[in-house]
Amino acid sequence: MKLIIQVPCFNEEGSLPVTLNELPRKVEGFDSVEWMVIDDGSTDNTVEVARSLGVDHIVGFSKNQGLAKVFSLGLESALALGADVIVNTDADNQYCAADIPALVRPILEGRAEIVIGTRPIDSIEHFSWAKKKLQKLGSWMVRKVSGTDVPDAPSGFRAISREAGLRLNVFTPYTYTLETIIQAGQKNIPVATVAVRVNEDLRPSRLVKSIPSYIKKSIVTMLRVFVFYRPFKFFMSWGVLFFSLGFAIGIRFLYFWALGSGSGHVQSLILAGALLGIGFQTILTAFLADLFSVNRQLLEDVQYRLRKNLASCSKGKKREDEDCG
Repeated sequence: MKLIIQVPCFNEEGSLPVTLNELPRKVEGFDSVEWMVIDDGSTDNTVEVARSLGVDHIVGFSKNQGLAKVFSLGLESALALGADVIVNTDADNQYCAADIPALVRPILEGRAEIVIGTRPIDSIEHFSWAKKKLQKLGSWMVRKVSGTDVPDAPSGFRAISREAGLRLNVFTPYTYTLETIIQAGQKNIPVATVAVRVNEDLRPSRLVKSIPSYIKKSIVTMLRVFVFYRPFKFFMSWGVLFFSLGFAIGIRFLYFWALGSGSGHVQSLILAGALLGIGFQTILTAFLADLFSVNRQLLEDVQYRLRKNLASCSKGKKREDEDCG
C-alpha cells in the first residue's frame, strides 16, 4: 500500500519547509509514504526548496493555472505513480499533519472513499466573523446540493482512495473543494469526515481575496456543478415553473374574457403566451440536456476504464485484457 501526500504550491519557499517538516514518512497501514509537490508556476525558489528537502516527486506548470488545475494534476500524477491513497494538504501548514493517520483510517477500514478533514471553524482565531459564517453557509449549501453530510466543505485537507480518484473530474477553474464533494454525492462515492486540528496562520489566504468575490465564485461553482450533473432536474424545474405561471395567467385572462372584460386584460394574454413559450422551450432543453448527460456518463465510464487500466499498469497489475503499451 502506497500513500502519496500532495502539496499544491505557488511561491511557497518560505512556508514549504515548515509544512514538509511536519509531514510523516511512516503511516500505519501503508508500506511507503511519498511526498509530491505540485508547482503552480512559482516565480520564487519553491521547486529548489522542495528538492533540497527531499520531496520524492515534483510536477507542475510553467505558468500559474489556479488551485483547481493544480489539484487535478496532482491527482493524475499520484495515480500514475501507483498511489493507493492520496492525501491533499496546503503548503501554508494550515492543517496539522499529525492528523493524517486519522484522516486515512476510514479508507483503510473500508468505510469511505473520500475523507474530509473538519476544522474547528468557531475556534480559529485568524478567521474573521464574516468568514466563519460564510464557511458554514457554504458548507450548508454544498450539503443540500450534494446530498452529503460534510460540515466543512471548503477544507482542503482530505484523503482520496485510488478508486475515488479514478472517478473524479474537476472542470471549474476556481477551486476543487466544493466541486469534488458535489461530484462524490452525485456519483454515490462514500464520503466521511474526521475532526482535524489547525496550526497558526503563516500567511493570508490567497483563495479568499475578498468576501464578495468568494461568495460569487462559490455560488457560481456550485450552480455549474449542479447543472452539469443534474441538468434534467434543473431545467425541468424552471420549465414547469414558467409554464405553470403562464397557464395560471392564461386561465385568469379566460375568466375575465368569459365575463366580457377580456379587452382590458390583453397584457395578461401577452404575458401568458410569453411564459408558456419560455416554459415549453425550457422543458425541451431539459430533455436535450438529459441526453447530453447520458452521453457524458458514457464518456466518464470510458475515461474511468482507461484510467483504471493505466493505474493498474503502473502498479504492475496488468491483466490479459489490459494494454500497457
